[in-house]
Amino acid sequence: MEVPPITITLDDETKRLLDIRKKQKSKKPVFKQTDSHKKKKLADYWRKPDGIHNKTRYAVKGKCPLVEAGYGSPALVKGLHPSGFEEVIVNNPKDLEPLKSDRQAARIAHTVGIRKRTMIEKKAAESGLKILNPTRREE
Repeated sequence: MEVPPITITLDDETKRLLDIRKKQKSKKPVFKQTDSHKKKKLADYWRKPDGIHNKTRYAVKGKCPLVEAGYGSPALVKGLHPSGFEEVIVNNPKDLEPLKSDRQAARIAHTVGIRKRTMIEKKAAESGLKILNPTRREE
C-alpha cells in the first residue's frame, strides 16, 4: 500500500525560523560531563560541574563548553519536527481521532507491537495523517 507523501503548508516566518533553528543546532556543541571520556562510570550526558578547581566550571579554553543561555531554538518553532509538523505520540488507533492532519503528525510509541502498529498506519492513511516513523517495507 503506497501512500503519497503528506506535506504541510508553512508560512514564510515559520520556514525562516525552522532554517534558523537548523543552523543553530548544527553549531551547538555536544554537552558532556567533565572527564566522561576518561572514566567508564561517568555518563555522557550533562552534569553541571561543581568542583573547586574544575576547569569546565571556569570555562577554560579547550575544555568542554558550559550549558548557557543562547543555545535554544526560536520560541515559535520549539518542539516542532524539522518538517514543521507538531509531533504527537500515539499508542493505539483511538489516539489518532483528535489529531488535525494540517498541523499534527503522529509518532508511534516504541512500545507498540507490529499488529497494533499496522492498525495505526491503516487508520492514519484513511484519515490523511502523516506517520513520522512508519514501518519499513523490505522488498
